[in-house]
Amino acid sequence: MNSKFHYADIRSGLVVFLVALPLCLGIALACNVPLFSGILAGVIGGVVVALFSGSQMSVSGPAAGLTSIVVSSVAILGSYEAFIAAVLLAGILQIVLGIIKAGSIANYIPSAVIKGMLAGIGIILILKQMPHLVGYDKDPEGDFYFDQPDGHNSFSDLVYMLNYITPGAAITGLISVLILLLADRPFYKRNRILSMFPGPLLAVLAGIGLNVFFSSSAFWKIAPEHLVVFPRIGNWYDFKTILLSPDFSMWNHASFWIIVVTIALVASIESLLSVEATDKLDPEKRKTDTNRELMAQGVGNILCGLSGALPVTAVVVRSSANIQAGAKTKISAVIHALLLAGCVLMVPGILMLIPNATLAAILILTGYKLTKLSLFKEQYRRGLDQFLPFVVTIVVMLLTDLLKGVSAGLIVAVIFIIRANIRNSFDIANDFIDGRVHYIIRLPQHITFFNKGFMIRYFNSIRPGSKVIIDGTVNKTTDKDAREILEEFVNSKDEKYLDIEIVKYNL
Repeated sequence: MNSKFHYADIRSGLVVFLVALPLCLGIALACNVPLFSGILAGVIGGVVVALFSGSQMSVSGPAAGLTSIVVSSVAILGSYEAFIAAVLLAGILQIVLGIIKAGSIANYIPSAVIKGMLAGIGIILILKQMPHLVGYDKDPEGDFYFDQPDGHNSFSDLVYMLNYITPGAAITGLISVLILLLADRPFYKRNRILSMFPGPLLAVLAGIGLNVFFSSSAFWKIAPEHLVVFPRIGNWYDFKTILLSPDFSMWNHASFWIIVVTIALVASIESLLSVEATDKLDPEKRKTDTNRELMAQGVGNILCGLSGALPVTAVVVRSSANIQAGAKTKISAVIHALLLAGCVLMVPGILMLIPNATLAAILILTGYKLTKLSLFKEQYRRGLDQFLPFVVTIVVMLLTDLLKGVSAGLIVAVIFIIRANIRNSFDIANDFIDGRVHYIIRLPQHITFFNKGFMIRYFNSIRPGSKVIIDGTVNKTTDKDAREILEEFVNSKDEKYLDIEIVKYNL
């Protein structure tokens, strides 16, 4: 591997670290579990899962999509220790899913739905980070749901935040956005010296500098609640005390095993969707072995269960930031994890000087790159069968969550697929010969109840007195519903004065 690749991965790892930092902490806060469990999940996802995974671009860590499952599961099981025991067993189940080749399900997700998921995540990032950008930090960074515990939602918060703008944080956020926009300009990227410094790093340094500068002013000062919150680890004893061990005392309760299966399935589906999306963003268009990915996620969740970390999945936000920063290999994911671990252990004080507004600016720009207007135009040009699943995925994601959005988009895409198959399955032609209309209907290999509507409409459109040839040469199966429609049509030949000829088909 050449040195340019090494530098690109180091640079990308730094950018992903800055993106992952607030999310790891925010998701832990949203789950109401120890903050260190989010950081530890980020480390395990970045090192262990990355090394076992076949994906070069994907980055794993705690996922916002599992927040509600974590909260409800801890409440049901009565303790976080019992929950991480379920996470450990869910990891084992994920390995089993990988062994039985369950990862192939990712191959059946339509491209329009995956692109809708990416755009939806981008819009959610922008909506959720706008309040943080101006200093309204009531909701944690990891809260990606539409409805919020305080009674507000993603849209109403954009209005509500106007009453709580913090001047110092707002100015810092806007300056951070400007720095990031400048760092994305061609002149910056072409400059050999400037290009060595990632925009997010400059934004963070500027944010720390502004925070220190504003600290002497009562009006501009950024209060501690608008800065990054970090768990302090002073020595090895502190580190050991925050590591939690799994409690298997609930193993004989049905609810425990329901939670195990739920974590395994939801984490696996989110990982498969994220990896599929990441492969589409990868400039080199590399394909990930999805079965290997499931096993890698399983190994990661086993370690999460053993150490007290939140469960991990592959995460689109981190992965897309990784690709946008120019990563070449999985080394970038490992570097981001090592930075997470090193900063917690060695320089937590410096990180606690970073304004949330600066990190919000980084996440907003990441979201913008996922949901550019050109993506919407491209899907619209591809036709309604591509645009509608794309839009439905986005809208449902915005109003609910990722899995519901993908499910809704998938349903719409399947409806279009069924409609197209029904329309194209019958080979039909007609012509005016010897004074009357001749129709030829070639039946497809398989006819099901899905074809009923089309058959009824077409048979009703046949003009009385016509010659009709029904060719069943290639037909193999016809279900009872479709056969009934065919029989009714053939039996109506006298009242409609039809001359019906059947070729190699047994009614």
